[in-house]
Amino acid sequence: MAGRGATCLALCLALAGAPGTTALRAAEIGDAERGAEIFGECSGCHEIGPEAENAIGPKLNGVFGRRAAAVDGFAYSKSLTRAGRDGLIWTLKTLDAYVANPRTFASGTRMSYPGLKDETDRADLLAFLRDYSDRPRDIPEAEPTARRSLPELPPDILALKGDPAYGEYLAGECQTCHRADGGDAGIPSITRWPEEDFVLAMHAYKQKLRPHPVMQMMAGRLAEEEIAALAAYFATLTE
Repeated sequence: MAGRGATCLALCLALAGAPGTTALRAAEIGDAERGAEIFGECSGCHEIGPEAENAIGPKLNGVFGRRAAAVDGFAYSKSLTRAGRDGLIWTLKTLDAYVANPRTFASGTRMSYPGLKDETDRADLLAFLRDYSDRPRDIPEAEPTARRSLPELPPDILALKGDPAYGEYLAGECQTCHRADGGDAGIPSITRWPEEDFVLAMHAYKQKLRPHPVMQMMAGRLAEEEIAALAAYFATLTE
């Protein structure tokens, strides 16, 4: 369990615990030994342990409680750098959402990993990563106990078919910042996004999981049909 290791930030987590409790004891997160095995699947991207160094991805020692894009000497994507500036901290919640679907969190992330869907796998990986944190026995301290991937959406919301024409009508406000041609000049591109990724990202803002206050406000006032329409429009927009 010690020494060099790695993970494509398929490090993850899930919030484990018994319903009705107010805090989650560290021992309840998952099986760290099994997490070490899962961790090895992404050894080409991240390292962890006393001898860990930055590789394709940053080293993961002390990831809990760390601001996003804060490892010295690593060249992060624009998306994660912006997220760090906006105040994103890696916690049980935010790591869970990022690893379950990286693009939900950072639209331009360079991490190609599509997401770790299995809750038990995420919990076990989290237990493993916790052992390399600054205060492993204190993690988590008072996180919600529901085990789920965030943002959690009912199937009927994900199944909504948006009207691209209506989305085009609504998109004017979006395009005061996001360029229609897909250019990225300090603002991430949302052109030709898969519709589900777009919907998940907007709901991450609605649930205040992604930290940008302006986007939280914008997403918070959109109805489900409006989000679906915007997703349909931007998914088919020609760059």
